[in-house]
Amino acid sequence: MTSNPHRWRILAVVATAFFMTILDVSIVNVALPSIGKALDFSRENLQWVITAYAIAFGGFLLLGGRAADLLGRRRVFMVGVALFTLASLACGLAQSEGMLIASRAVQGLGGAIISPAALSIVMTSFEEGPERNKALGIWGALGGGGAAVGVLAGGVLTKYLGWEWIFFVNVPVGALVLALTPRIVPESRRDDTGRKYDVLGAVLVSGGLALLVYTISRAPDVGWVTARTILLLIASLALLAGFFVNERRVNDPLMPFHIFRVRTVTGANVVGLLLGAVLFANFFLLTLYVQNVLGYSALKAGVTFVATAGTAVVAAGVAQALTTKFGPKPIIAIGLALLTGAMIWYSQIPVHGSYASDLLPGYLMVGVGIAFAFVPVSIAALAGVAEREAGLASGLINTSQQIGGAIGTAVASSIFTSHFKTLLRDGKSLPVALTGGYGWAFWGLAVFGMLAFIAALTLIRSEEMSEAPAAAPGI
Repeated sequence: MTSNPHRWRILAVVATAFFMTILDVSIVNVALPSIGKALDFSRENLQWVITAYAIAFGGFLLLGGRAADLLGRRRVFMVGVALFTLASLACGLAQSEGMLIASRAVQGLGGAIISPAALSIVMTSFEEGPERNKALGIWGALGGGGAAVGVLAGGVLTKYLGWEWIFFVNVPVGALVLALTPRIVPESRRDDTGRKYDVLGAVLVSGGLALLVYTISRAPDVGWVTARTILLLIASLALLAGFFVNERRVNDPLMPFHIFRVRTVTGANVVGLLLGAVLFANFFLLTLYVQNVLGYSALKAGVTFVATAGTAVVAAGVAQALTTKFGPKPIIAIGLALLTGAMIWYSQIPVHGSYASDLLPGYLMVGVGIAFAFVPVSIAALAGVAEREAGLASGLINTSQQIGGAIGTAVASSIFTSHFKTLLRDGKSLPVALTGGYGWAFWGLAVFGMLAFIAALTLIRSEEMSEAPAAAPGI
């Protein structure tokens, strides 16, 4: 495979769309109070503005990746961008909680189509080696920094234009991407004749993942050991088990298991799952802490994350260069060590915390950690994968990160709620109870970070990265 002569323009177009989808994971957080008041949301339903997006995004990523391989990556990418843009418009025009939640779910579906198609376009536009690593370094920086930028953008837009604009801002961007894509991005797909579509596999895995994300998201409210949660978990696992059985029986499966013969690909997805758990929940908890305990406004809360976003962008170039020179394994380990250290630092946050002494050191560690973890994980997840299965590999790593994010946020919420209620019953004041709950939740995220560090050291193999080009044709 040779690189496309217009590869950097292609990267600019598809990365813009990808950044939109990552931004919308977190951009809603600081706007939730304003949305709740404007649309008269109940306290129980307000979380679904976030959860509906996460369920659709995490549940359909794998299907989106496979569709890109089979139907044409540019075609599927454009369908995803159009769906995401229209759903964003509907979100901004929503007049009721039901309309907003439904539109957010469609927006998540659009994101699930965009992300793997966009990453597979990048992979097939760059020849494996230093240039692809540089492109994936930029990609990793966008993925890692997007959540931090989303919190900042949400605060600014909510303060000066209104909550509707956190959605309206996607419309002109999406329209521009749709206009440029046919002119810049070439079509590509698997070179198969007589393709067959694994419809049953698509239904089973999408249904199973969506139900799993839904169950985990609801568990903190209804309880982890209630009959409802247990039965839904059993149902989701049954659907996923059915998917695995089906994949071994069909001739053209949605997810060929031979992709996991490359141990580094398996390791990258395990690390991606745990990395997503740490990062998504981290931004969720910090946003709540600075608003509920420190009393920051939506704008001020967003501005605090400039340190993380800016550091991630600067560190991404360093991470890409180091990954090319030393391989992904040691760079991932450094990034995960920094992220774990930041979670431990945040676990000590006081009730009357200050930005400079109590938040900024953690913000900087997270910024560097994001770049040093996301960039090499993106590279490792595609190591040795054949061009015809680029969408599959892209969908897998995106799915791992999104499902990890849902799991991490749900677990962190559960830990927070449990300790918060205990402290209140013990007679602690509201700020003390909130801070104590957040501290314990950060300890939970530190455990995820430690597990990711161990997985990176034991599952990712440097020798497979160096042998990747030779291995690709046989995958």
